[in-house]
Amino acid sequence: MTNHRKKFKDETNRLKNWDYGSNAAYFVTICTADRNHFFGEIKNTKMYLSDIGQVANQYWSEIPDHFPFVKLDAFVIMPDHIHGIIIIDKQIHPNDSVIQPNKFGPQSQNLGSIVRGFKTGVTKYARMNDIEFKWQSRYHDHIIRNEKSFYRIRKYIIDNPKNW
Repeated sequence: MTNHRKKFKDETNRLKNWDYGSNAAYFVTICTADRNHFFGEIKNTKMYLSDIGQVANQYWSEIPDHFPFVKLDAFVIMPDHIHGIIIIDKQIHPNDSVIQPNKFGPQSQNLGSIVRGFKTGVTKYARMNDIEFKWQSRYHDHIIRNEKSFYRIRKYIIDNPKNW
């Protein structure tokens, strides 16, 4: 591969051949740019949210209002990142036709669109209120494949502030 192609190749951490709009539980981590502590600080194992941290908290809880097929589980805001479990639970009816996923552009009912909507909402609020804030590009995700993993990740999220 030439240097030019290497420089502009868009690497992805997403699992190949996985439909991120399919019903599953996803462990998501979203970081701030340069890991800046925009969301607040931890004192004595307790997270104290800044103004933008409070907005992020509110907007996260409103995700199911915008995506009715989403259920939220454990969630924590840390000084420079957010961890959460997003469960996509679309009701499938026997009479629904099988629709092939669109592979040519942004999707509207998948994990990426959920995270994109959340990040956009927080960013717009920050800009409208002249709050210094910026996300790291992209996000990290992990498909939770079994109950044992689900409970281990949930515990990790809940315990995150005291392990900071």
